[in-house]
Amino acid sequence: MANTSAGKRRGEPAMPASSAGGCKGVCTMTLTTKGISKLTTPGRYFDQHGLYLQVQNATNRSWLLRYEMLGRERWAGLGPLHTVSLKEARARARNARLQLLDGIDPIEQRKAQRAARALEAARSLTFEKAAQQYFDQHSEKWHNKKHRAQFLSSLKAYAHPVIGRLSVADIDTGHVLRIVEPIWKTKTETASRVRNRIEAVLDWAAVRGHRTGDNPARWAKHLAHTLPARGQFARYQHHPALPYVEIPTFITSLTQRDGVAARALEFLILCASRTGEVIGATWNEIDLAAKMWTIPADRMKAKKEHRVPLSDRALEILRSLAREEGNSFVFIGPRKNGLSNMAMATVLRRMKRDDVTVHGFRSSFRDWAAERTGHANIVAEMALAHTVGNAVEAAYRRGDLFEKRARLMADWAKFVISIPVKASSNVLPIRGAA
Repeated sequence: MANTSAGKRRGEPAMPASSAGGCKGVCTMTLTTKGISKLTTPGRYFDQHGLYLQVQNATNRSWLLRYEMLGRERWAGLGPLHTVSLKEARARARNARLQLLDGIDPIEQRKAQRAARALEAARSLTFEKAAQQYFDQHSEKWHNKKHRAQFLSSLKAYAHPVIGRLSVADIDTGHVLRIVEPIWKTKTETASRVRNRIEAVLDWAAVRGHRTGDNPARWAKHLAHTLPARGQFARYQHHPALPYVEIPTFITSLTQRDGVAARALEFLILCASRTGEVIGATWNEIDLAAKMWTIPADRMKAKKEHRVPLSDRALEILRSLAREEGNSFVFIGPRKNGLSNMAMATVLRRMKRDDVTVHGFRSSFRDWAAERTGHANIVAEMALAHTVGNAVEAAYRRGDLFEKRARLMADWAKFVISIPVKASSNVLPIRGAA
């Protein structure tokens, strides 16, 4: 049983004399509202049944209840004097003593209540807010601006109308199916990505303590039993590519077009590079003397630095480009910055080549290397900055085969410009047309 009786207790400091009664040591007189107003000397002033007024100074005074639980002395705060009156403090102390009679520790119960409120607040996080927080914390992992933008936009379009305002703790399999099932067969890739993004957000919410239980958006051993496999009605679509035998003719037409975007596309084809690598290229990455373009790891898909050997035609393109003070981009865009992500695709559209994509030229290069050359497969793969798939081969092949790749890219450039062409100008204007 808890003990809350008055008097000097084990470990209890001596009480200052009460201004109300002038007593010394532990005052056994109960406090009064008038007397309390005069208590400014630091100390603990006893009232009754374990209730004390603790005075730090004239403006910092609060109520305490002293009791013992399982032989342990405890002090429970009952609120500050400026908020809790003497009458209210006595009522609070009485309620606490009633809890003690039932074997309930008031301090521990208060902690449990706070924890429950915190858990309830955490569980009330909506999916829309969770998705935004997940995005804010992970956006840097999407180096492709398009993919970064698609994360939230796809959730806003498909998930938020169904679960956006729901607590992440309440989302179940039925909700997820309402989102992805209607578009699973008609917009398979979009549906798959939305499902994957919902799964990521809910996993994040679980780790943060906002939900418990299995993830209703997971595919393995869950939605896989409900939705048909993508392969049953959808086939992977490769980026439309121009047959490599048509590349020389295409380049002949491309070189007749003015504009930075046209030169960027030609440079991309010659280097078998990705769009983001080319439009993000800066002059400090280019070494004209060494005939080399070094793309830093943070701009590469595989997060590994990639050295690109530059052919004579690639160097010619670079030397023809105008430079702009304060602008480090190799291929300058129309708004004093780098080219947009769609600039080279726009060139293709204006050339009425909607049947191919910019990324598809990498496939054209790969097919040419395999079918028309004797260069080793690994050399072509490294030219494309692909990660070596075989772990044993990757362990033994630690170099980047730069010299062999230089010969491969020189052969590619020779093939690409096998139809003699004459560039439309030697130096491009800074703000050239696409």
